[in-house]
Amino acid sequence: MLYLVYFAIIILIPIWAQLNVKGTFAKYSRVASSTYMTGAEVARAVLNANGLYNVGIQLGNGFLSDHYDPRTKTVRLSPEIYHSKSLAAAAVASHECGHAIQDAKGYAFLRFRHALVPVANIGSNFSWILIMIGIFAHLSGMLLLGIVCMAAAVLFQIVTLPVEFNASNRAMQQVVDLGLIRENERRETRKVLNAAALTYVAAAAVAVLELLRLILIYTGINRNDD
Repeated sequence: MLYLVYFAIIILIPIWAQLNVKGTFAKYSRVASSTYMTGAEVARAVLNANGLYNVGIQLGNGFLSDHYDPRTKTVRLSPEIYHSKSLAAAAVASHECGHAIQDAKGYAFLRFRHALVPVANIGSNFSWILIMIGIFAHLSGMLLLGIVCMAAAVLFQIVTLPVEFNASNRAMQQVVDLGLIRENERRETRKVLNAAALTYVAAAAVAVLELLRLILIYTGINRNDD
């Protein structure tokens, strides 16, 4: 019964978070901002106001595939953000610019997350192979190695949380201070940013739960061996 509850949680939390962000985005993508600026125009205004003239803005592909690429100093906006004049577009575009500002200012958590990328990739790619071998072959050492690899990936997701929340806070400050949205639009813009942030919270929560479950399995194997 406990395992059924556990699996229900790790499946339902991410689904709820994704439905929430899609629903919130769909709602506020139909609400035009009072300044009637496209997402690309909002992004350019935020970047220029912070002296980031070297950061480019490109049209990307894929639904809500928006991101900031620190390697090329580029903000890539999906078509529904790049061309849209909605509050949702203003929120998402300014959020990605928040990452560009973090990069320019040397935000510590962003640097730490970048440093974790290769370790997290290794952990994501190999952890489950090691874990499954450890469980089925009853090799506690192999299982422990897999748990360590997974812990690196989980750490990456945890470090992502302050990076995303900080970018959202910077975004809100920018769009309000620069007059890219009106004061009475602040609440709706914040809802879009919060919904997006919850997807990262959900992913981190599920990852931590899975890591704890594996640690319990490891301790159980060791206890039986004793």
